[in-house]
Amino acid sequence: MSGRMPVSGPHRIYVDATPSGAGLDVSHWLHSVLVSVAEKVAEDPQGVVDELVEIAELSASAAAQGSDSHAAHERDVRVQDLMEQVAGAGVLPVYGTQVAALAERLRTLVTPRPVPGQRAEGGAAA
Repeated sequence: MSGRMPVSGPHRIYVDATPSGAGLDVSHWLHSVLVSVAEKVAEDPQGVVDELVEIAELSASAAAQGSDSHAAHERDVRVQDLMEQVAGAGVLPVYGTQVAALAERLRTLVTPRPVPGQRAEGGAAA
């Protein structure tokens, strides 16, 4: 495993420094999710389209009615059901020593680093 890829499976996770923290690249997992969606569409195209249209209609209704509306709750239940079918309920598993490798990579990225050209504490200016 590389430092950038502390998790190699079952789905690769890449971690990159950003100006304000870290970016988690979970595109490998998302790829698997999209393949699962495509397979579900191949099995029942109209059923999936109908399900997605109903979610979109509930979402529009929830936007108009508010986040505590029946439409918002129904949308969330439907989205959760779909996620369970195609995305392992939205949980990205990390196993064994890869948990420690991910934590270490994140810890490394939050450790303050000197800015190039910055004087060390107590050092004289050139």
